[in-house]
Parts: sequence; structure tokens; C-alpha cells
Amino acid sequence: MGGHPWWYFVPYDPDVDRALQALRAQEFAAGRYNPVIPYPSFPLGPATLSPGAQHKSIATALKAADADGTRSILDMERVGNSPGYGAVCPLDPAIQRSLYGTDRPSRAQVEDNMDFLEEVERGQGVYIILYANDQAHELCFAGYSYD
Repeated sequence: MGGHPWWYFVPYDPDVDRALQALRAQEFAAGRYNPVIPYPSFPLGPATLSPGAQHKSIATALKAADADGTRSILDMERVGNSPGYGAVCPLDPAIQRSLYGTDRPSRAQVEDNMDFLEEVERGQGVYIILYANDQAHELCFAGYSYD
């Protein structure tokens, strides 16, 4: 089996780790992770299944998911400067410019072209700062599950 892609859009926070941890908490509380939902669906929307957390903590959910991982943002525990397992790092600026022709892509540009996922290894993630009216507006977290 191969890894499964996941992606999320959240309001911009200059503290990327704070945004990551808030998203992890949100998705844990919603129960949108393996093994509660074996294969969460993306993109998330108003009709997305949210059965609620079925574990006492993110740590116990990670343990229950075992080697498969949660197939969600819960697998990303930290922000790094370079790719690593369990970490999100900034999308390589050269890839970003190549895909979007700018250092300041909009959400629409990213939603229309998610080819950057081809550069992400299983069990790793990236983040992209998204712009609206030339201002940082959102963060996109995206990556691949372990399995």
C-alpha cells in the first residue's frame, strides 16, 4: 500500500507551530483520523464526517494507529526547517515558484495545482503561506501518510 495524501487550510498565524498544534487538536477532537475513520477524505468540508475523538489523547491515537499512522495531520508533531518524519517544513521556494510563478500563491492557485505533493515523502509534510490582496491570509498544511 502507498501513502495517502492529506491537506488542510487554516487561518494564517505567523507562529506556524501554534497553527499546527491547533489544527492537530481540532482534528483529534473531530475524530478525523485513523483508526476512527480508517481513510479520512480530503478536502474537508461541511459534510465531512466528524465522529469525535475515540482516544484519550493524540498520543494514544498515534499508538492505536500503529505503523499505518493516523493518515492525518495528527502524524505531524513538529515544524522543521527541512523534511523529516513527523514534521512539516516550508515548501521549497523553487518548487513553489515553478508551480505558481510567485512566492505568494493564493489558495485558489494551490487548490488548482497540488503537484507539490509529488515531492513529499511518506510520513512527512509541508506548509505554504497563502496570500490574499498581497497579505498572508492562510496556511496550507499538506503531506502523505506513512502507509
